[in-house]
Amino acid sequence: MSGSSGCGGGACTCGGTAAAGEAKTDAARADAPVAMINGIALHQPGRQLDQSQLRERAWAELLRQEAVRQGLLPRHPGLEAPVLSAADRQVIEAMLDRAVQVPQPSPEECRRYYDARTDNYIEGRLAHVRHILFAVTSGVNVHALAVRAEQALLELSRQGVDPGRFAQLARELSNCPSGAQGGDLGWIGPQDCADELANELFHQKNPLRGIGLRPRLVHTRYGFHIVEVLGRKQGRQLAFEEVRDRIAVQLAQQARAKALHQYMQLLAGHALVQGVCLEGADSPLVQ
Repeated sequence: MSGSSGCGGGACTCGGTAAAGEAKTDAARADAPVAMINGIALHQPGRQLDQSQLRERAWAELLRQEAVRQGLLPRHPGLEAPVLSAADRQVIEAMLDRAVQVPQPSPEECRRYYDARTDNYIEGRLAHVRHILFAVTSGVNVHALAVRAEQALLELSRQGVDPGRFAQLARELSNCPSGAQGGDLGWIGPQDCADELANELFHQKNPLRGIGLRPRLVHTRYGFHIVEVLGRKQGRQLAFEEVRDRIAVQLAQQARAKALHQYMQLLAGHALVQGVCLEGADSPLVQ
């Protein structure tokens, strides 16, 4: 097949249309505004970044400029944000450690956290699960996909359904590699599956925690799941004393993350931010 564009017909305009579309895209890219922090560009003119990349660069530049303001880093002579070196990152991390200090959680706070979430501290809790995944991917008709999943669930929920029908549908319909095994995931714990699935299987305080076919689709970040629980191992409830240190670390990390986010939002609020939205956004900091 030749390298020429288009379908090759005499009246074909698809090649020219594609070229025109590419030209329009290039023109739009060239005209796109440059994202800036206090007049310092986050990228070169004509280059487009997705929002997550832009935000990451914006947070890094905000921190760099704050370190410069405090006399911790030298001024950058250019008008485009520099790439942070390992030494720069160390300086910024030390600045953050000084700026964001949170107290360690008290034993009483840890105890309250444990009492409100005892179900999260069970050792050896497992479920034997099989599922059929209807994956939500780019360009998929989500409504049609959900309807198909509901139809399959309804079929499996009918009285007298063939016991082998679940495995058959899993092999035919599931977008998970487990479909080749009839959807069988084996024995899994809360840490082995998506948070939404773990919540459905292990953290619901209602009769749905039993054994059998879930009466509704389970929605996760991956799509729609038909889920059946074939067996359970209840595990052992861990005492507060066994998990107190773990809870203290978790609470301290949560408090620090919240304080860091507030600090970053404060920096953003005092800066001239152009071409990138930081309001209410997460602030991935220098790792």
